[in-house]
Amino acid sequence: MSRRSHSHDPRPGGVLGPRPSAVLLGAQLLVVLAFPFLEGSPGGRAVLGVGQMLAVGAAVAAVRRTPALTWVALTLGAPAAVFTVLEAVVAGEGGAEWIVLTSALLHAPFYFYVSYSMIRYVFHDDRVTRDELYATGAAFTVVAWGFAYVYAAVQVVWPDSFAGTGSEGVRSWFELLYLSFSVLTSVGLSDVVPVGAHARSLVAVEMIAGVLYVALVVSRLVGLVVSRQAMRAVENPSDEN
Repeated sequence: MSRRSHSHDPRPGGVLGPRPSAVLLGAQLLVVLAFPFLEGSPGGRAVLGVGQMLAVGAAVAAVRRTPALTWVALTLGAPAAVFTVLEAVVAGEGGAEWIVLTSALLHAPFYFYVSYSMIRYVFHDDRVTRDELYATGAAFTVVAWGFAYVYAAVQVVWPDSFAGTGSEGVRSWFELLYLSFSVLTSVGLSDVVPVGAHARSLVAVEMIAGVLYVALVVSRLVGLVVSRQAMRAVENPSDEN
């Protein structure tokens, strides 16, 4: 029996089926794999960006049906999708810094709210469903997306905040996403490094977020699974399963 009662049922359903978090996680990984093939095309970048936003919004709408989610989707998600297209169209042209900055400032809080919603969904009771396991991985990737947009904003406000191999100048968004995954997972494999003070401070925050995610979210999820198995063993001592 659940230890907490709620006025709504946050379990998944809707157009994405019984496992929307699995759909979101698959969409995130698909974008990562497809980006190198499409990043040279403005249309390809726009399709990837908007498709990613739609996947995230639909998945979270399925697991967290709340008025706050609707407000965030309208005030941040919809404008972010528009600026994703604008950013893809004007990529590489001069005078587009304000578009990149606005896009980043819309995307980052949207993705962070999505990750917060998914973590709340995972811990809404003491049951651990298969979709909640997928949600744990999906929330992790969404956090990485959010920090990538934070870094995109940083290098507009403070130029030359990041350095890397190859050409000089601003780092592409995919390079910043690669850096974000490297920092969040603590593998340290990225060839893009923060060299500005503001960039380093935000990278340090992401390092802490990555450690806390494993220490708090993943460990608590494992604890729920273990405790439920122990309770089941006590209630059914003759059940070998």
